[in-house]
Amino acid sequence: MTRFHESPEDPFSVGNSASAVLDHRGTVVGWGDRAEALLGHRAADVLGRPALDVLVDPADREQIAAAAAACLRASGWFGVVPVRHRDGRRVPVGVRARCVIRGSPDCEWFLVGAPAQDVIQWETDRSVLDGLFRRAPIGLSVHAPDLSILRVNRAVARIGGITTEQARGHRTGDFIVAADTETVERGLRYVLETGHPMIFTEQPCRLLSDPSRTRYVAVSAFRMEDSAGEILGVTQLVEDVTERERARLRLALLNEAGARIGTTLDVTTTARELADVLVPELADCATVDLLDPVSRGEEPSQDGFGPVRRTAIRTDTPGAEEALHPLGGLIRFAPETPQGRCLAEQTPILVPELRTPEDLDAVAQERAERARSLGPHSVMMLPLAARGLVLGLVTLWRSRSPEPFEEDDLTLAGEFAARAAVCIDNARRYTRQHHAALTLQVRLLPGELPELPAAEIAHQYIPAGAVEGVGGDWFDVIPLSGARVALVVGDVIGHGLDAAATMGRLRTAVHTLAELDLDPDEVLSHLDDLVHGLAAEQEHNSRDFPLDQVTGASCLYAVYDPVSRCCSLARAGHPPPAVVTPDGKVSFPELPAGPPLGLGGLPFEAAELELPEGSLLALFTNGLIQIPALDVDAALDRLSQELARPGCRLDEMAKAVVDALLPAEPGDDVALLLARTRVLPEHCVATWTLPADPRAAGQARTLMADQLSAWGLDELVFTTELIVSELVTNAYRYAGGPVTLRLIRGPRLICEVSDTSSTAPHLRRARSTDEGGRGLFLVAQITERWGTRYGREGKTVWTEQQLP
Repeated sequence: MTRFHESPEDPFSVGNSASAVLDHRGTVVGWGDRAEALLGHRAADVLGRPALDVLVDPADREQIAAAAAACLRASGWFGVVPVRHRDGRRVPVGVRARCVIRGSPDCEWFLVGAPAQDVIQWETDRSVLDGLFRRAPIGLSVHAPDLSILRVNRAVARIGGITTEQARGHRTGDFIVAADTETVERGLRYVLETGHPMIFTEQPCRLLSDPSRTRYVAVSAFRMEDSAGEILGVTQLVEDVTERERARLRLALLNEAGARIGTTLDVTTTARELADVLVPELADCATVDLLDPVSRGEEPSQDGFGPVRRTAIRTDTPGAEEALHPLGGLIRFAPETPQGRCLAEQTPILVPELRTPEDLDAVAQERAERARSLGPHSVMMLPLAARGLVLGLVTLWRSRSPEPFEEDDLTLAGEFAARAAVCIDNARRYTRQHHAALTLQVRLLPGELPELPAAEIAHQYIPAGAVEGVGGDWFDVIPLSGARVALVVGDVIGHGLDAAATMGRLRTAVHTLAELDLDPDEVLSHLDDLVHGLAAEQEHNSRDFPLDQVTGASCLYAVYDPVSRCCSLARAGHPPPAVVTPDGKVSFPELPAGPPLGLGGLPFEAAELELPEGSLLALFTNGLIQIPALDVDAALDRLSQELARPGCRLDEMAKAVVDALLPAEPGDDVALLLARTRVLPEHCVATWTLPADPRAAGQARTLMADQLSAWGLDELVFTTELIVSELVTNAYRYAGGPVTLRLIRGPRLICEVSDTSSTAPHLRRARSTDEGGRGLFLVAQITERWGTRYGREGKTVWTEQQLP
């Protein structure tokens, strides 16, 4: 037999209530002990007397009569009435009256009473309890110790999609999926066993009737006990917090998007980051299509229409990538399609349900048949617009997730699209400016290098990664007179357009100085003056361009002579070159260091190396050996290993060096110049020393003619006689020493006349009445190039002619 205990708070319990019995005439025929305690009347004083005379004040008789009439009509009554105490005062008493039928046809009335304040409190508590089950918006469920459901309120019934009667006697697992049921019952068992309440614990709640839709509920629970401490079960309060949880998830997703979208200044990477954020959190498939000019970093059209390029795809649906337009492909959306309207009107479009095949045709167009196999049922499209320009659109599908897109999803995706559009536009603008800077940089560097008799040449130029921007590294190969060649590498400190522009000015200056045939140390001295002047000029303009200041540069300048096999080098704050002998030995010669360019007034020194034929000379900038992953010594060792590879083509070697040392995106520009030396054979060079007398020109013509005949160049004898006669005659007239004539047969015929004078010959236009002054003019007309270079003991006038 189940025992139940009275609640000590119940004012009408047997132990708490005052009781009395009235017959059908209103006479008191029963009086309890609790009645005497409450009203002070002893049983002997009231039994057999009319209740109106003993218990009712005359002033209250009308009110009592009305209550009695209501009681007769309803065969019972409950309310608060004033009752007279033995001492004469009026006591408000809560009274419950019930008709009692015994043997006689007349009924008696059983009255139960308690102090009014206790009754009112009790009834208030009961109304609260009733409200919790009937009207409260928060769910309430009462469970037995075995967790079967005793009672639920209407709010829980609404959450579960059932009635309150349907829930009674069942278990949570009859309405909720197994995984969520285990979570619920584990919490309830903990409360039952420990007595510790559970407060606002959020957990998922998926109904068996709609398992695809995830709800979130906040659960609080407490153990129920009777007045004797016996456990009766557990009660849980359930609040549907699905919208709040979704809002929290959306906010978290927005914060995550802010960190994940726009990590680089690359258009394609930014589009891919947007797709990665959208899938799988919001959609099962996302595609990002950018207007074709935008994908190239260019300005889109103002109307926002034109072909788009598929820039990113992210999907959790198997087979989606094969069914959709491929990455990199061009797509043309007709104006009447949803995509066309999304682009033209800059308006998000939501299609919650694809009801007909025509709906899918509108969004998937010519690939609709293949896309239909994926089972998409809901789609939305959002424009990517920033700063008044339409950049493209993003399309989101749901196929595996059964819930359709809602307006909240459209709003959330719109936030993602807006953030991504700004990042894409920033990347586009940067790409355009970066391409312009790179174009400037490439235009300032040498194009196709000429075939040279002095050396075989290969080069590699690697611009810095996108973040660092363009730099000021450069290289050059300058043909010099006498079949010689000048090899140059340099590095302007800093990055940006200003560094690239300074590099261009230095390269132009090097060409001008090389044409003067100055020694390497003299070339660096002039460059030092130039950089010092540029720095002063930029300091003057620093107010307008505070961030683009060039503070200096480094340079290595080398001149190699294929006749003497001598290489003269000088460096200004630059790494020394690597020299590889024909047998594969690698060394880094100790050249005088020299200060960086731009310090002003400090000397430079040159050094000379004799290089065997087939030697390899490697000139490079700092970026090749100053790598974060390697120290300089390790980088030089790896460079030596790559340069020592036998039998390797020069262009392949240059590529191998770069691949072996540099990361995918180097932090600095890299210029690498490789030169494999050649030597002109002795039979291709002829040298004579002529006396300083009037017969020197005739001797020179005779020696020259014989040599050209021996080389099989008889066609050039006539023009070369004119050149030799003019140059030797000028040397005899204006110089006071012996004259040296040298002929070099290479890709061109080189004629050189050296004397001890430092006076430069000048080309001038003779007047019709002048008897002389036309010699150098004729020389300039019949040669491809001519010029003068200076040495320590005089000068050399040289000419070049194209071989027949």
